[in-house]
Amino acid sequence: MKIPLNNLSRETADILPSLNDVTARVFKRGWFLMGKELSDFEQAFATYLGVSNCVGLANGTDALEFALYCSGIEAKDRVIVAPNAGMYASIAVLRANAQPIYTDVDGDSLCMSAEKLALVATTANAKAVIVTHLYGQMADMESILKVASQHNLLVIEDCAQAHGARKAGRFAGTLGDIACFSFYPTKNLGALGDAGAIVTNNHAFAETARAIRQYGWKSRKYQVELPHGRNSRMDELQAAFLLAKLPKLDQRNARRKAIWQYYRDSIGDRLRFVGHTSEDFVAHLCVVRSAYRDTLRQRLSEHGIDTDIHYPIPDHRQPLWNERFSSVSMPIAELACQEVFTLPCFPEMTDNETSYVVETLRKSL
Repeated sequence: MKIPLNNLSRETADILPSLNDVTARVFKRGWFLMGKELSDFEQAFATYLGVSNCVGLANGTDALEFALYCSGIEAKDRVIVAPNAGMYASIAVLRANAQPIYTDVDGDSLCMSAEKLALVATTANAKAVIVTHLYGQMADMESILKVASQHNLLVIEDCAQAHGARKAGRFAGTLGDIACFSFYPTKNLGALGDAGAIVTNNHAFAETARAIRQYGWKSRKYQVELPHGRNSRMDELQAAFLLAKLPKLDQRNARRKAIWQYYRDSIGDRLRFVGHTSEDFVAHLCVVRSAYRDTLRQRLSEHGIDTDIHYPIPDHRQPLWNERFSSVSMPIAELACQEVFTLPCFPEMTDNETSYVVETLRKSL
């Protein structure tokens, strides 16, 4: 049996009739940018989350960078980030000409640790923190927000892997000052290409984002009033597709979670699973940890099961830094990057496929 890490064609086939209707509607209207589809999706997604503003953008990376600009981050300002989330937050900080400051993560969730954030914030003289909800698991926002308040840090949530995760009735993306979403096709809510968004209850932040997504126009077209402006618009087709898929988000998250829990219950303590059974985890990825990662991945590959590593290189060890962070030690994140790997876990997986993954793992461990 061949088991892919993901299979987007299955999802597309399942919703193809509605996608055909969406495409026909957009084509008939003949309006492809900054139209009704975008405004309808922005309103629907804001309503789903329970926030005042959603601003559709071209991709999630722009969303992270825009969040920094909206928050008033300027060149040379310091922004605290976790070092184990694929370099995405670090890249946004660099593009804003700010400086990333790294803090280690929690050994269980692998999300940012409030305790370690407090230690770093004491001496970092930072203006903001980007909190990444990793693998579908929400970070401990209650504790992180307390630390941020004590150190006067703006809180930016990176929700690219946590669409629909919630705790005590509040969604990921509604707890900080501003939040960022990616709708890359493999996300829990994925477009058919690149797309992203900022959500916030801060109207001034939202207005800034709306201006800079179109060249810095604010009062009127062709009049540039804000710096950092560019072309970063979610197109009408992507907005329409996302609007059509949004009603199924919770259902699809539940299926992801069921697969993740079946794996965990079947394998038990023989592998260390990242994530929790509560609703603050939506199983964007099924990530496990093993000191024998490479051997396990090879055995699974020999049986036709695809895996991947999210993520193999800590941000502070990326080659672009040369020796800049050579003295920085993030032991929990560094060990995790040596141990984590990702098993297939997507809503359209069949029970036969998930059983095959479990049987193969049992034989391989």
